[in-house]
Amino acid sequence: MKQLKLGAFLSVPGNHLAGWRHPDAVPETDMDFDWYMRLAQMAERAKFDTIFFQDTVAVAGSDALKAGDLTRTRLSRIVKLEPTATLAALAVGTTHIGLIATATTTYNEPYNIARRFATIDHISKGRAGWNLVTSQTEDEAGNFGLDQHVEHATRYERAAEFYEVVTGLWDSFEQDAFPRDKASGIWFDRDKMHFLDHAGKHFKVRGPLNVARCPQGWPVVAQAGSSEPGRELAARTADVVFTAQTEIEAAREFYADVKGRTARFGRTPDDIKIMPGLTPVIGRTEAEAHEKYEELQTLLPDDVALAALDRFTRGIDIYSHPLHGPMPDLPEANSAKSRQALIMAMARKDNLSLIQTARAVSAAQGHRVVVGTADHIASEMEAWLKAEAADGFCIICNHYPRPLQDFCDLVIPELQRRGIFRTEYAGATLRQNLGLKVPGNRFALR
Repeated sequence: MKQLKLGAFLSVPGNHLAGWRHPDAVPETDMDFDWYMRLAQMAERAKFDTIFFQDTVAVAGSDALKAGDLTRTRLSRIVKLEPTATLAALAVGTTHIGLIATATTTYNEPYNIARRFATIDHISKGRAGWNLVTSQTEDEAGNFGLDQHVEHATRYERAAEFYEVVTGLWDSFEQDAFPRDKASGIWFDRDKMHFLDHAGKHFKVRGPLNVARCPQGWPVVAQAGSSEPGRELAARTADVVFTAQTEIEAAREFYADVKGRTARFGRTPDDIKIMPGLTPVIGRTEAEAHEKYEELQTLLPDDVALAALDRFTRGIDIYSHPLHGPMPDLPEANSAKSRQALIMAMARKDNLSLIQTARAVSAAQGHRVVVGTADHIASEMEAWLKAEAADGFCIICNHYPRPLQDFCDLVIPELQRRGIFRTEYAGATLRQNLGLKVPGNRFALR
């Protein structure tokens, strides 16, 4: 029977923009490493495949804050620990769970990223993953010498080349390149070390990487874009795709489209695991679950919801439109194009007003929210798995730690009872647990 893959998206202090205000919430989960470790170990006890940290290299909304927008001072998710350093620390307190973090290709250099994730893979003995993204937040540009965000098409062009450089550097050494033979005095085999000598439009990188080949060949590569360039990049590069479909038919289309592109890149559909985001609101009864959701929504002021929506609506002044009027059409953006399209589709389908759209976005950042009992949530997940709308899900919690604990205690046992989720880890590495192949060394295969 096909098994679900599960990631715990640790969007501390909570994905719901008012979640940190909930009586059960621990707001300090954004900067307290002890809480990061507790959450990672909680997910590992439940046999999650991986934890996952999103990242941006800016304070979200900093342009507006500088301009005096005091609404932004009430937004959570302003500060966080740098995720790759955090993964390295978490590796020593966990044994099986995967460790994935975002690192943008727009405002990084390939050699540094290759070295960083290869090191985490060695520290964790084969559990690292890199979420390859192009920066979607326009605030980031100002931290890297730019007045404007890099254009969307250029970001994806750079990302494709970035991937080739990083994976080429991960192939710098063959698996048995280091005999470390004391008797002969031979530390490494020069014939099994390879210079990349890459010279492209965006990068010139000689190599080799000064880290030995990774325990799992390469760290797992995840990707999170769903625009047309994002789908193409995913089909070419990704082992895992984190996405944000909210309707099963749209998810089936995305699933079939991305997997259908793999053959052009010498890959198979099974080489990619597609994992949409899912925010569970769990109750012992349906009524209790809906009460929990409404309690969260009452904590969310309208002006904070509008500030969250404004991030995706650059190009129009949403504050000049009637709150209870229809959601206005958005011009094409240079930031999160696929997320903008998802928001508009949701608003049109459900005939949402501007403020209703803003509140829906603030509740899940565009991801799917499922409210109900553990049985109901498990049934929804099973339906998507069987319909080939998903290979698994990235579980996103409204606040921490209680919703994640509830998912582990209530939903995981129901998935296991149905035979669609593991009771023990299959292997020692993230690739083994996800059922992914170990990539061959491009130089050794010649």
